[in-house]
Amino acid sequence: MEDWQQGGFGLYFHWPFCQAKCPYCDFNSHVAATIDQSAWERAYLSEIDRVAALTGGRIVNTVFFGGGTPSLMEPELVDAILGRVRDRFRLSNNVEITLEANPTSVEAGRFQGYRDAGVNRVSMGIQSLQDEDLKRLGRLHSVAEARKAFDIARSTFDRVSFDLIYARQGQSPDAWRAELREALSMAIDHLSLYQLTIEEGTAFGDRYERGTLRNLPTDDSAADMYFVTQEECEAAGMPAYEISNHARPGAESRHNLIYWNYGDYAGIGPGAHARLTLNGQKFAIDTPLAPTAWLKSVESKGHGENERTALSGYDQATEYLMMGLRITEGIDLARISALLGREFEIESAYLEDDGFIQIENGRLSVTPKGRPLLNAIIRELIPED
Repeated sequence: MEDWQQGGFGLYFHWPFCQAKCPYCDFNSHVAATIDQSAWERAYLSEIDRVAALTGGRIVNTVFFGGGTPSLMEPELVDAILGRVRDRFRLSNNVEITLEANPTSVEAGRFQGYRDAGVNRVSMGIQSLQDEDLKRLGRLHSVAEARKAFDIARSTFDRVSFDLIYARQGQSPDAWRAELREALSMAIDHLSLYQLTIEEGTAFGDRYERGTLRNLPTDDSAADMYFVTQEECEAAGMPAYEISNHARPGAESRHNLIYWNYGDYAGIGPGAHARLTLNGQKFAIDTPLAPTAWLKSVESKGHGENERTALSGYDQATEYLMMGLRITEGIDLARISALLGREFEIESAYLEDDGFIQIENGRLSVTPKGRPLLNAIIRELIPED
């Protein structure tokens, strides 16, 4: 068995367009007045054919439409993509097919079209249940619109997740606890709960540099909100299975678990990344960021790849460590040693002695005490090259 098979195989499709650019967003998203969806269909179908030929018709465990705002895609385009995926690949019996949606682009007819095309899970970007904060975040929907969209999704799909951002401007731990309880009363089986981060190159990043992004919570207050998140979600039966993701047992995002379990995935679309094992060698693959550049590459070169980089065993071991420690199950020590080509050793013994990590049944994981310090712990554990 090749290493990637321990994580599975998925397809990721990037739709790069949004109605507006959110001030906190550093994803590859663009606002366009008009979109030629037929041109995008030709490019996506061409890339599906190419990836299927590369990978030998593997079994697909998951398909994910991310963005951008994939709920701006015409249902006919989603149907054409999934039809070609079925033609070129074998799908697992319990294949998970997720589409990201924003409340402003949710219509009952459009969602029924996605469901008829084969989508069986929706992830909604609600982000806040406070109208004033939605405006601060640059969102185009209101809380009422978000609830209406969520109800449409819930009546159409068995599996519906939604995102919220906490540690927002002016937010207190008590206010977050009340909002989170409201969200948990709505939730079906999955929530993604992200702490607001200020990224360079975003509108929020620019305001922060100028000193005009005011009233952000202190680090201590943001940490308190993290602990509130764990407490409330645990009590509601939706514990964290990953640093920012919470689910009822069995309802975890199987597509994201492919990333965190270091499987293989193809990335199709502008700015999409991939990890693909081809003829026994794992590659990191990226694509042109600009939508027009990606389309032109597919049309003129016959592929949407920008660069393909072979990953050494050390590279793979490091990536597996960085991804696998995000989930509560952690990493398999025998697997990381095999990738590394030598026994994986923990140089910083205090991490285990002080209760930040644990080793059980051949697996290394970060404890609840260590999870708020995850990035620092990972830096301590990365092996010498």
